[in-house]
Amino acid sequence: MALKEECEVLNEMEEKEQYDKHCDVITGEKYFSCSQTEKTSSRKRAQKTGTKNYLTCFQCGKCFNQHGKLKIHVRVHTGEKPYTCPRCGKSFDLLRKLKVHMAIHTGESPFTCQQCGKSFKQKENLNNHMRIHTGEKPYTCPLCEKSFNQDGNLKAHMRIHSGEKPYTCPQCGKRFDLHGNLKVHMRIHTGENPFPCQQCGTSFTQKGHLNTHMRIHSGEKPYTCPQCGRSFDLQGNLNVHMRINTGENPFTCQQCGKSFTQKGRNCGDFFKF
Repeated sequence: MALKEECEVLNEMEEKEQYDKHCDVITGEKYFSCSQTEKTSSRKRAQKTGTKNYLTCFQCGKCFNQHGKLKIHVRVHTGEKPYTCPRCGKSFDLLRKLKVHMAIHTGESPFTCQQCGKSFKQKENLNNHMRIHTGEKPYTCPLCEKSFNQDGNLKAHMRIHSGEKPYTCPQCGKRFDLHGNLKVHMRIHTGENPFPCQQCGTSFTQKGHLNTHMRIHSGEKPYTCPQCGRSFDLQGNLNVHMRINTGENPFTCQQCGKSFTQKGRNCGDFFKF
């Protein structure tokens, strides 16, 4: 497809999205443009009580003050992805995600960091990146006051407090707070191991697991005991080792009452670092 045709497709999608935003669904069956004065009972109740969020997701109970926001949110549950790339056919739930994706085909990254030279497809991504250099964390959790450099990271963090898990596995029904965690979980069902070791061919479901595995080949031991200087390839192994210094034995055998530094199946499986 020619670049001109692709631009026309994106423009049509954008016009449709703007129209959808302009409309406001009150009952789920009736649309009202912003020029109409008729109100539904839902809106009237919201006005009387001063409630701003009067549109509710029937699957998770989350509330919204605009139909457009509710409509986008529902795609989390339905998996709907109405915006399709005209080049490769990949689909997205949001138009802005499609626009970012299209830059893969064009190779365009017009926004460049003046400090490190890294380029980005979106100005928003450059702004987020700049906080690495400035240390700015403008998004603060109102419950625990932890701060974040991106709004999306704050939203994900808030699910720790709310317990919200909006991403559901379609095969087993297990729920997750982050879409990335669902993607990793799905590999249990598909058997996909997309991260292979270039040295021995062992494959992994997560990049982090591959990085940990690579230390077998490189001999890297990035976790060092501050008391004796001994180094370890895993944080967990350092934690177990540190119990030698603290005297902590948090795992107790239910049969004999003996305690150990590391969890095991029975006394014969316990050992100390």
